[in-house]
Amino acid sequence: MKKVLCFGELLLRFSPSASGEWLGQHQMPVFVGGAELNVATALAKWGVPVKYFTALPDNAISKNIVAYVAQKEIDSSAIVYTNGRIGTYYVSTGADMKSEHTVYDRKDSAFSTFPIGQLNWNEILEDVSWFHFSAIVPALSEAAAALCKEALHAASQRNITISVDLNYRALLWKYAKSPIAVMPDLVHYCDVVMGNIWSAHALLGINLPLDMAEYPTQEEYLAGATATATNLFRDYPRCQYVANTFRLDSQQGAIQYYATINTKKDQFVSPFFRSAKIVDKVGSGDCFMAGLIYGIINNHSLPTIIAYAAAAAFGKLHEKGDATNNNTSTIRHIASQFIN
Repeated sequence: MKKVLCFGELLLRFSPSASGEWLGQHQMPVFVGGAELNVATALAKWGVPVKYFTALPDNAISKNIVAYVAQKEIDSSAIVYTNGRIGTYYVSTGADMKSEHTVYDRKDSAFSTFPIGQLNWNEILEDVSWFHFSAIVPALSEAAAALCKEALHAASQRNITISVDLNYRALLWKYAKSPIAVMPDLVHYCDVVMGNIWSAHALLGINLPLDMAEYPTQEEYLAGATATATNLFRDYPRCQYVANTFRLDSQQGAIQYYATINTKKDQFVSPFFRSAKIVDKVGSGDCFMAGLIYGIINNHSLPTIIAYAAAAAFGKLHEKGDATNNNTSTIRHIASQFIN
């Protein structure tokens, strides 16, 4: 089996306690992550051959991190060393990545400033059958968007399957171009699109399909997912699968979670997951994306694919850290508990 190449910026996540106790304790948890690395980590855990591309500064800290990545059975041979710094961000455990309390410190990172025309794509993509990236990559900088397009063009020329996670981070899109001026050009390369109805609106300009009532029903959300998928299939002819996730949080900390996958003819819906509390929201969407890739690569049925991907994402909500440590048996057990 050839490899999945995950392409994106490696990050260090600092996770201070929301109350500020870390100041007196003189310590703060640190997690190695980044959306695409989280996908790679899950796939490697589930036995899928995977390679990771990023750019890091050439220093001892980077070498330690790359050794840590390699220990996860991720092929690190495509990682390049260059000038710049390691990107970081700060978010408390359990907080939402989209919260205004998330603090990004990624300016002038090695990845976000890496120029085009410097990489041997024949070598990087030689053993690759699937290329994955997220909308976080082009959100970082104009240089990162250009590098992403160069990589997508090279992968497309080699008939490699391409997937994108439409994760929208308003806090990141700070350079001269808007998401809608950048993302459609990149999504035209994609065979698999994952996100939700709101990110498709923010990143691609697809109209929200719902009359946004205060509490839409599940039936309305499912119809909205189909409407969004129909528009994506119309606008992006290469696209074969569209997945949408729905995570509904209550003020008391309870959560409801489900997901859909659409083809041009059908929609399949995951089990409806419920939990009174969660541990960590970071990386749940990445785990879902990994579940999609895992199922499609292994030629599973679409109902099995969406059940596994949603169960993987739901399970990640109950783990601390950026990437899942759940194996395939655990995830299938999670799914079985919620199948009607």
